[in-house]
Amino acid sequence: MAAKKPTVLAASRSETALQPAAPRGPALLLVSDWQMARYISMLLCRVQQRLESQIMVNPGIQGLTADSPTGVRGQTARDLRDPQEYAVAREAEVFAMTEVLKLQDSVPDIAATSLEGVIAKLEIIVGADRDIGDPTDFPWPHIASVLRDLEQIAGYLPPCRRSRAKTRTDFARHWASAVELVAALIDEEAAEQRGEPSRA
Repeated sequence: MAAKKPTVLAASRSETALQPAAPRGPALLLVSDWQMARYISMLLCRVQQRLESQIMVNPGIQGLTADSPTGVRGQTARDLRDPQEYAVAREAEVFAMTEVLKLQDSVPDIAATSLEGVIAKLEIIVGADRDIGDPTDFPWPHIASVLRDLEQIAGYLPPCRRSRAKTRTDFARHWASAVELVAALIDEEAAEQRGEPSRA
């Protein structure tokens, strides 16, 4: 008797989503959370970079700005609406990236209950290799190869669907944590300058 092809397997690359064979497993929930956390991290990175570009001053190094048709020769740093805004953006990005790393660290503790779950876990692992020093070193290309093979056999995960409400909520949560941290650091520095003992 020939083995029947599991219903979880997709027929071709044109099918972008796997056919669910069982209720969403923990690995699928994890990859969804990880994709959202990475997205928020990238948004905060862009905000931080935009603010950074506003406060950069032309360093006067030939080739960096002077040769550029949009160079900033003669420009001075633009004032931010709030002098701590850049520090807040930088810390918010750190909070968001920390969340991404925590989700990545939880991969070994999450069980895949289907081929779809295995693909989800590999998706996180391969996605994490973009953040390391040299993704061409063993075993990263090999793991990416295994993921491609599995996707060819079983199909692809559905694309991450981001809700605007969740995006705004997560962004605001990291931003609020960063505002709190920067305010605490400013208070601590002011207290040190006044000679008051540290509260830590």
